Amino acid sequence: MWRVDADVIVVGGGLAGLVAADELVRAGRRVVLVEQESAANLGGQAWWSFGGIFLVDSPMQRRFGVRDSVDLAWRDWQGTAGWDRLDGELPEDAWAVRWGRAFVEFAAGDALPWLRSRGVRFTPVVGWAERGDGLPGGHGNSVPRFHVPWGSGTGISDPFADRVRAAAEDGRLVLRFRHRVDGLVRTGGVVTGVHGTVLADDDSPRGVRSNRDAVADFALTAQAVVLATGGIGGDHERVRRWWPDRLGTPPRTMLTGVPASVDGRMLDIAAADGVRLVNRDRMWHYTEGVANWAPVWPGHGIRILPGPSSVWFDALGRRLPPPGLPGHDTVGTLRLLRADPDLQPYDHSWFVLTQRVIEKEFALSGSEQNPDITRRDYRLLLRTRLGRGAPGPVEAFKDRGEDFVVAGTLRELVAGMNALTDEPLLDPGAIERQVRERDAQLANPFAKDAQVQSIRNARRYRGDRLLRVARPHRVLDPTAGPLIGVRLRVITRKTLGGIQTDLDARALGLDGAPVPGLYAAGEAAGFGGGGAHGYRALEGTFLGGCLLTGRTAGRAVAAAL
Repeated sequence: MWRVDADVIVVGGGLAGLVAADELVRAGRRVVLVEQESAANLGGQAWWSFGGIFLVDSPMQRRFGVRDSVDLAWRDWQGTAGWDRLDGELPEDAWAVRWGRAFVEFAAGDALPWLRSRGVRFTPVVGWAERGDGLPGGHGNSVPRFHVPWGSGTGISDPFADRVRAAAEDGRLVLRFRHRVDGLVRTGGVVTGVHGTVLADDDSPRGVRSNRDAVADFALTAQAVVLATGGIGGDHERVRRWWPDRLGTPPRTMLTGVPASVDGRMLDIAAADGVRLVNRDRMWHYTEGVANWAPVWPGHGIRILPGPSSVWFDALGRRLPPPGLPGHDTVGTLRLLRADPDLQPYDHSWFVLTQRVIEKEFALSGSEQNPDITRRDYRLLLRTRLGRGAPGPVEAFKDRGEDFVVAGTLRELVAGMNALTDEPLLDPGAIERQVRERDAQLANPFAKDAQVQSIRNARRYRGDRLLRVARPHRVLDPTAGPLIGVRLRVITRKTLGGIQTDLDARALGLDGAPVPGLYAAGEAAGFGGGGAHGYRALEGTFLGGCLLTGRTAGRAVAAAL
């Protein structure tokens, strides 16, 4: 047996890596966790997130009168994923389907008690994300499943980060920050370690781009390696390289929804070493991004989590058809905006709404944008979500954000929106006509307008009626104003493909067989199998995928050693 520095090396200090390391330490294994960023960044991308978790048939759902089941969730997942790469000798979706089923069963079974045992607590809020494309067998959640933890993203990442820090303090785990892995080490075909570069110390705050100054080389050996290095959302050139034709052309400019360290390097390194990567053209980027008026990393964008009432226009001032409704179909809307040749020269679209809508329906994705939940302040939560006025962070974006326009009349609003673009693309008369057509559908309890139907359906859910969806009203109702226009841009976020893994999280080689000694988890593994989400996701499933795959990898490695 070769000399080893640890039983297992975990590469990546994001959520999946933390969970894997915690499981390994609990099993008595010696672990080295390697992370290219500083100690301030432990928790990775999850720390910055809103933190929502997809759960099925939970007590929180039942309190709101939501009836859910494994069967219903699995039908929704399959219709959403649309797996279609199942033929041939080594189909790309073969393991993805199995991981998708495993995740639904996890979400309906062990997820909640296991998370509670690790110190995660949930608010009573259950959101209804990705409401669907309007087809019963197609994309979308049939019921609300987006469970919000106390602490938002920090409420998920911090309990595991704390456990890893405690293990490091008592010598059960070694943390190696500012260690960038540049390659795998193999001994007789078995992955037995990693080698790379020690980077200069950097005391920048969390999320800020750090230096890449090399000060030394390093090599570490172990009996197994777990790759939990995330996706490509911080590197726009990699995003463009893998952008699929089915989504049209990538925007010339995009906002960045993840820190710059989410660069996808390790995916290319693994591929060059004979590890099988699949579904690299599947990705998840939001269309409701706005520039952060107080950016942390370059091009820092924040995603608006919209309720269903804002009227959505493309760059030319045409109202988006279904599934281009707020909060319904992320990828479907991205295709509408990027695959139309008339729109490809432009990188933006527009929300038009009222003050009444922004107060009730606008939420901002991110732990730092939700102080009531992040600080676990129940009174502030009630005052913010049920009181008058928009939440403080939302109001700050309205006042300071470069993408927001406020006006008393629609013509003034359109003039302000046109002032934000290189050329005046919006016709005030055409915008007014479409807004009046939509408003006319509110005159009686029946409507053929799909958005008005969606608003009324949403308010049948008690949680939306209380916390999320404004009372239906005309956009041009003067008592609901002022009017607000929001310029929206594509914001990069998730990689849906990645390292193909079996149900033990073992990384597979080009021949479809496990690479001895190598495992993968989290976004680097496409959240399981190299594509557990298929083409689309149901939200709350990204952090959930990191939790399941990290736990699986940790337990499988511990059992194998």
